[in-house]
Amino acid sequence: SSSSSSSSSPISYDEVLPALEKMQHPLGYAWSIASHLNGVKNTDELRKEYEANQPKVVQASMKFGQSKVLYDALSSLRTSWETADEEAATSSFLAAQRRRAVSNTLRSMTLQGVGLPVGSPEQVRFNEIKLRFAELSTAFSNNVLDATKAFGLTVTDPSDVEDVPESALAMWAEAHRRFLVKEAETEGDEEKKTEAEGMEVDAAKGPWRITLDGPSYIAAMQHMPNRDVRKKVYLGYLTRASEFTASEAEAEAEAADNKGEETKEEKAPIGKNNVLIIEEILKLRKEMAGLLGFDNYAEMSLASKMAPDVASVTNLSNLILEKALPAAQRELAAATDLARATGGPEYSESNLPKLMPWDTSFWVERLKEKTFDLKEEELRPYFALDAVLKGMFGLIERIFDVEVRDATGTVEVWHPDVRFFTLHDESDEGKHIASFYLDPYSRPADKRGGAWMADCLGKSEALGFDVPVAYLTCNGSPPVGDKPSLMTFREVETLFHETGHGLQHMLTRATVGDVSGINGVEWDAVELPSQFMENWCYDKPTVYGFAKHYQTGEPLPEEMFEKLKEQKTFGAGMMACRQLLFGMMDMELHSNFDPNGEETIFDLQRRMAEIYTPYALPVEEDRFLCGFSHIFAGGYAAGYYSYKWAEVMSADAFGAFEEVGLDNEEGVKEVGKKFRETVLALGGGVAPMDVFKSFRGREPSPEALLRHNGLV
Repeated sequence: SSSSSSSSSPISYDEVLPALEKMQHPLGYAWSIASHLNGVKNTDELRKEYEANQPKVVQASMKFGQSKVLYDALSSLRTSWETADEEAATSSFLAAQRRRAVSNTLRSMTLQGVGLPVGSPEQVRFNEIKLRFAELSTAFSNNVLDATKAFGLTVTDPSDVEDVPESALAMWAEAHRRFLVKEAETEGDEEKKTEAEGMEVDAAKGPWRITLDGPSYIAAMQHMPNRDVRKKVYLGYLTRASEFTASEAEAEAEAADNKGEETKEEKAPIGKNNVLIIEEILKLRKEMAGLLGFDNYAEMSLASKMAPDVASVTNLSNLILEKALPAAQRELAAATDLARATGGPEYSESNLPKLMPWDTSFWVERLKEKTFDLKEEELRPYFALDAVLKGMFGLIERIFDVEVRDATGTVEVWHPDVRFFTLHDESDEGKHIASFYLDPYSRPADKRGGAWMADCLGKSEALGFDVPVAYLTCNGSPPVGDKPSLMTFREVETLFHETGHGLQHMLTRATVGDVSGINGVEWDAVELPSQFMENWCYDKPTVYGFAKHYQTGEPLPEEMFEKLKEQKTFGAGMMACRQLLFGMMDMELHSNFDPNGEETIFDLQRRMAEIYTPYALPVEEDRFLCGFSHIFAGGYAAGYYSYKWAEVMSADAFGAFEEVGLDNEEGVKEVGKKFRETVLALGGGVAPMDVFKSFRGREPSPEALLRHNGLV
């Protein structure tokens, strides 16, 4: 506006960021709902509308991001603050938030190309790339979802599923029934459909259908005794959305298009092969970084993160690798020895020189059962979702003085399984301070895999929103028949993890929208509260708050809990190496890799595996990168290392509770209050290192992370 550039009177803060928030909110809110539904209730109709509107939304966002008027107004604000009394300006939390919001916005605008001359070839090209990115990442995500849905393997021979846990058999038998219903629908055979819907599902007799959604795939890898079946499922998963699956998927899509009435679009479709999408994304990222004066995309990504440079990420990775790799090699050797000793002739050294990737999870699971004399299936009855929620809410009340109440049925939801909860501050007469939706189960037909937290509404003084609302989404084991959702322990940890993100969003005291809750938190610090919450899954009062048998109400036997704690570091070496590989492969793709060079993305994957997982190199058909949505369709490009970076902080933060003694109730409450007042309350309003230091009194140390993982 003309007043913004007027030099007669200095511009005030209220004229800039709050005004901007009000302008951006209507579109931002509507689009966030569309994006959310696109992930949890994906239909052809929604997909089409989403893709049609996405370019307009990206263009609107670029107009703000490249507005010279806005940039100049924010710059003059920052300059006026710098010349004012420094101490007075930073003495209050509100002033600190405003400063962070302004400097974050200026940095973000620089990274959105505000410095490129208006109308210049560079700006035109930069904006073309941004639009293309949006298309490519949506296509990448859709391709993974479609390929996950398309795969199914029916098993009919009971000897193939010998010793497989009952919960997995029930899930696969139910999946087979659903498959028959879907098949009848496709054929338009109502009689067959009615018959399939009323079919008696027999977990013990089958048939069983293995699919690639998380609970099904993991169960097959860990428990399916037939190596050939495991291999088919493993390669099905690792070749999703690659050249191996693309031609069939493209032919089906074309047939469906031809059935439709609409005329063909002029623009060439992106296609179902994510190899081509990845290659284009990497070229465009490098070009975009160059337009902004960076050597590569990793430099551009780190410009807004805690980690100062690629070298510091590599150094942390190598520090952990030094301890994790010998442990991983020992773990694999022990699993191999067990396979040789008990697996029969097919696992003899002459028949199988080393375990294949589709063998590892199976034998690591057998080794775990043998070492601890405890099967995951024996634990599940103690982890019914409702009980776990009750126990987790009990922990939140105990350490943060916040009561969680079930308000399901009071708001509209997108699926009957979705629940709704409200948070109430007990230190403030039970005041309603936040709410969240929970979508707990896997739904391969229309919901993408993984688990995530997203904000529905953020706290903002400018917009008059005082009660933040979050979405928590998991892909846990759904109820089967008359049994409730009986969770694996990993699913319990995932629920705690996503709730940690949710708490940072919901318990924020920041009122400047751009830095309230998870907004404005550096990406490599954002996993601190989520990973911190996982530690409580090994805390006795917390676990006994929920671990009760779903039928008898009996608490988890003491010796089972002790074994569960001992298991915590089992396989930690291989797990750490795998995470380091993902993080460093991502970093290498975005720093030293030349997307126009001789080396392919899969050559690079192998090269990085030789460093980080030399004991388990990828097989020829491995197309893991084609499903690596975190970095090609999520926010983790040149940022996957953030999990490990933040884990240093989260482990050290939990160390503060360990130091006062986890059985010291008063001490735990006191430290919990401090954690709430710092990590959860300050949001992006204070730099993450300052937040950590205000909680812990010092900078983080990796010692706790190594100790928690049994790698000291």
